[in-house]
Amino acid sequence: ERLAGLAGLSGYLPLLDQTAAERSAASIGLPIFLAHGSGDGIIPIARAEAARDALLALGHPVEWHEYGMEHSVCMEEIADLNRWLLGVLAR
Repeated sequence: ERLAGLAGLSGYLPLLDQTAAERSAASIGLPIFLAHGSGDGIIPIARAEAARDALLALGHPVEWHEYGMEHSVCMEEIADLNRWLLGVLAR
């Protein structure tokens, strides 16, 4: 079944090259929320940006957020995620 959306916080796509081949037909066009800290020392932001770009190339509507933080969560991120979730769950 199709999900309402997908949220990824401080992450990346470890199997980036296989994403297109392995995704379900139900997930085509799935809305995605991605958020990452610009100072993340665990997962460099370049890896998250590569995931974002790959998902955009696959036709996903990606809402991207970058925050001035390390590998953590901030209140602004939680507020942005809350707003996004309310939007996708209302569809």
